Order: sequence, then C-alpha cells, then structure tokens
Amino acid sequence: MTSETMDEKAAEAALPLATPGAIPPEELERLTGDIVAALKTVYDPEIPADIYELGLIYKVDIDDDRNVAIDMTLTAPGCPVAGEMPGWVENAVGAIPGIGRVDVTMVFDPPWSQDRMSDEARVALDWY
Repeated sequence: MTSETMDEKAAEAALPLATPGAIPPEELERLTGDIVAALKTVYDPEIPADIYELGLIYKVDIDDDRNVAIDMTLTAPGCPVAGEMPGWVENAVGAIPGIGRVDVTMVFDPPWSQDRMSDEARVALDWY
C-alpha cells in the first residue's frame, strides 16, 4: 500500500510531501489543506495557540483509502488533557469530507520543545 506523507518539516511548512499513489495530486493538496485547517481548530487549553502551530503534530499519513494516521505529542507528558486531546484531533480531522478512518497516536519521542513552535505561535505567546 502506498502512503502519502507529511513529515515533520513538511508539516511545519504546511506543505505536503506527495509521493505517487492512488490519490490524485489535486485531491491530496485539498485533503492536506483541510487536515491542516482542522488541526488548527484544536487548541491546547493551557496555551492560547493551536496544536499545529505549537508543533505538537509530528506526522500525518494519508493512505490510498484516505485513512489518516497522525502522530502527535503534548507540551508535557503530564498534560491534564492527555486522555482527551487525541479524541479532539480525531473528531476534527474525521469531520473532513472524504476522509476515512482517523487514528491518532500519542508519542513522546522526540520530546516537544519550544523550538517546534511556528513563528505565528511564538508571536501569539510573546515567546520570541
């Protein structure tokens, strides 16, 4: 099975890394944009910035059947919403038309750091 992937650098730049597969490039571009937009609707309740701009999304894979696998982390392993946030991400991405199953995996390697934050998040948080 071929997989379409946005790796860490592509996710940070909001650009898909498209590899030849069953999904037409135009559809892959639309799905990628829709996934990024959906991820930007999920906020860390303790930090007024969305999880995408915070750099909490490590990997997004879209397979040929339009199922999505997401690896994400938290700002800290003891985050009080650790059990809830993957569900928020699944619901946000799962609401996109044309998306199949959404699986979110919580990972802590590499650990999150402020270096993963976008400039937008740094400005919003006054952390530059």
